[in-house]
Amino acid sequence: MQHRPIIIAGGLSFVVGALAFVSVFSYLAANFDYPGILDGSTSEVLPRLRAGGSTMRAIWALYAFLPLLLVPGAVGAYFACPSSRGRMTLALVAASLGSLAMCLGLMRWPSVHWALADAYAQSGVEAKGSLAAVFLGLNVYLGNYIGEFLGEVCLALFFLFAGLSLLNEKQFPKWLGWCGVAFAFLFVLGAFRNVSPAVQRIADVNNALLPLWMVVLGISLIWHSRKAEPEGDVQPFVRADKKYSRGRGTI
Repeated sequence: MQHRPIIIAGGLSFVVGALAFVSVFSYLAANFDYPGILDGSTSEVLPRLRAGGSTMRAIWALYAFLPLLLVPGAVGAYFACPSSRGRMTLALVAASLGSLAMCLGLMRWPSVHWALADAYAQSGVEAKGSLAAVFLGLNVYLGNYIGEFLGEVCLALFFLFAGLSLLNEKQFPKWLGWCGVAFAFLFVLGAFRNVSPAVQRIADVNNALLPLWMVVLGISLIWHSRKAEPEGDVQPFVRADKKYSRGRGTI
């Protein structure tokens, strides 16, 4: 298969991204009470962020760049679904926008929030009130609206388009495509947790399912890509050879 190395690289990107996500998330959960601390006050969050030191900042920086692994994964999925070029082009665009939105949302922690934490530790009561307003505003704009809502909706669109496209490829099992479609709908619902707390439990389930689905999708791309038949690359040459043979026989 001509594009098999790209598909394998895309599958590996999904698997590595999922495992790295679980590792970093586990570290932040143990050392920063993440994501529960997001509901805490500024006087609680910023000092605790600063107390984590350079290690905490490096972990947040790593976490911020992890969504970029979705892009090569989406490229691999694109080449794995040649029967749905139009749909997979939209899926690739959605994955790119979603990964960028998630990066922007997470990058506030090792950059702006880190600077705010330093300033907060050295400020008086009045200045701390202003810093708290900036901190909360950035959380709403970069965190809730861009990183969570926009990023997750775009990622859900990628899973939806990729799932529908996988259904059209005979080398992939049907359950894989339908699972992608089902997970996409769950992901969209979870993205509205900032609008309605009723879907918070769905969002919590999605946090556990996301790395699992990325591993399943990545392994499937690697495993089933070897079953693809190179008909698209061979048949044109076969037809041309037959035509040439017929012409040669009439001379």
